[in-house]
Amino acid sequence: MSTALTMASQGGVHTITLSRPDLRNAFNDEVIAELKNAFLAVAQDTAVRCVVLAAEGPAFCAGADLNWMRRMADYTRDDNLADAGELAAMLHAIYACPQPTIARVQGDVYAGGMGLVAACDMAVSVDTAHYCLSEVKLGLIPATISPYVIRAMGARAAHRYFLTAERFGAAEAHRIGLVHAVVGADALDAQVAEWTQALVRASPHALRACKKLVQDVAEREINADLVAQTVAGIADIRASAEGKEGVQSFLQKRQPSWWLP
Repeated sequence: MSTALTMASQGGVHTITLSRPDLRNAFNDEVIAELKNAFLAVAQDTAVRCVVLAAEGPAFCAGADLNWMRRMADYTRDDNLADAGELAAMLHAIYACPQPTIARVQGDVYAGGMGLVAACDMAVSVDTAHYCLSEVKLGLIPATISPYVIRAMGARAAHRYFLTAERFGAAEAHRIGLVHAVVGADALDAQVAEWTQALVRASPHALRACKKLVQDVAEREINADLVAQTVAGIADIRASAEGKEGVQSFLQKRQPSWWLP
């Protein structure tokens, strides 16, 4: 039985918690596989409205486990391709999870851990957390996490922090867009609850469609194909059962059928 993750569900909110505080929640191949499988499983659960990715201990995630890094030192290129492919599959499982995802950042985030935060739709950080993309110090690059981190912080900030490997604080993470809110430790759960409450009260179908909309539209050229895609998207959602229920409930000044107290 795994001790790397703990999971709990309540009121449509599913929480996946990294539970290796003594190792600063650093991941190895086993943790990566468990995280991937956890997100692939929750993606199939229609009772889950949103997912919170949390962690125990002083660090949210310190990147790669040292013992795993020692093993990687002797890997061939083919071994490294397979290994990086598993990390990429885990990150994509988080990013592609159809339900909205929230990173609850209670501590420091380093290297590969940055990918976990960036792959989630939303992130809230304690004000004492520090962030670092430290790969170049080790002669490496943050390649596998880069699609998610660059989308989250933008290319301009990525140029700086990928290249300097400098550590920065939660306020800077907020300024560059990596996290959406910074709070004191005593307010962290309240902020998560505020977001999850909003999510469980929204149309499940619309949430999934809206998440996909952002992923499909972001940074694309605004051309005829994109415009046609967005036109079809609103037409489809308006004609759906939940779309009709949402409009009717608004007009009738009542809670929609999906509302969870």
